[in-house]
Amino acid sequence: MESLPLLIILVLAFILLFVLPNRQRKKVADKTKAMQDSLAIGTPVMLTSGIHGTIAALGEGTVDLEIAPRVVITVARPAVLEVRTRAVDTAAPENTSGATGFVDGDGDPTDPTR
Repeated sequence: MESLPLLIILVLAFILLFVLPNRQRKKVADKTKAMQDSLAIGTPVMLTSGIHGTIAALGEGTVDLEIAPRVVITVARPAVLEVRTRAVDTAAPENTSGATGFVDGDGDPTDPTR
């Protein structure tokens, strides 16, 4: 009878440390599998390495990804981390400052003729 509380604590610890995390891992794996199965040509995606591109072709276990115009790489399907949303084209406001809208990398618009 003295070891019954210890046995209950061990069983609860097992459940908390092994069973519950496995359920969560399975949910995440199922969600990822469903996302990878729903990929279609023309879908913008991001890879686990951070590379962004658009799906150009699909194989059984591979994805051809266009990362620049006429530049296509082939990667394994599990490398696709997430589906990205397409950029929404919005009308740019009229340019009244005289800058051409080019960005030189530090975030401020610069005029390339300077």
